[in-house]
Amino acid sequence: MDDTIHVLIADDHQLFRDGLRALLLAAPDMEVVGEAATGQDAVNQAAEHQPNVILMDIQMPDLDGIEATRIIVEANPSINVLMVTMFEDDQSVFTAMRAGAKGYVLKGAKHDEMLRAIRTVNSGGAIFSPDIASRMMNFFTASRTAASYETFSDLTDREREILSLIARGESNATIAESLSISVKTVRNHVSNIFNKLQVADRAQAALRARDAGLG
Repeated sequence: MDDTIHVLIADDHQLFRDGLRALLLAAPDMEVVGEAATGQDAVNQAAEHQPNVILMDIQMPDLDGIEATRIIVEANPSINVLMVTMFEDDQSVFTAMRAGAKGYVLKGAKHDEMLRAIRTVNSGGAIFSPDIASRMMNFFTASRTAASYETFSDLTDREREILSLIARGESNATIAESLSISVKTVRNHVSNIFNKLQVADRAQAALRARDAGLG
């Protein structure tokens, strides 16, 4: 059984294609089956060569890399596309993922990082450059925080803060000490939280909070 990873390089810069080709030629488990300088050429060569992995730039003539990825993945779901680009803005990343890309690596990646990314997407995994992964985590964390504020819109900021601490399993005494308020004040807030959320106890409140990403 042939375990060689067949790779198609799609980038409109000859110098960058040459560098990628040299890197892949030195890898014993990889073979370059084609090179494309335009998005349409990438689509055509993908259909012809059926590579395991395509290294796809975003900005290319005729057809951009994201649209080329969409066309390729729709026609050949078994082909794994790894975006290799200089663009690291959120819109480019998420648009590429929606188009069907399995990973997103910046052109400044180290050689071993690039090879690891190719092997990862070839095996069915997803991979992102460390900076991109960090941005994605921040994006989803911010999204969950926004969702929690919308979910608990009836709560005051202080009640939401206390609910988060309840979700962490903190007692009223611990919450009071943490927020520098009295235990009685905490009890009043907790009672208001239960009423607004229409829950019977701390366990139900904590479950609602954790489901919304608090705690």
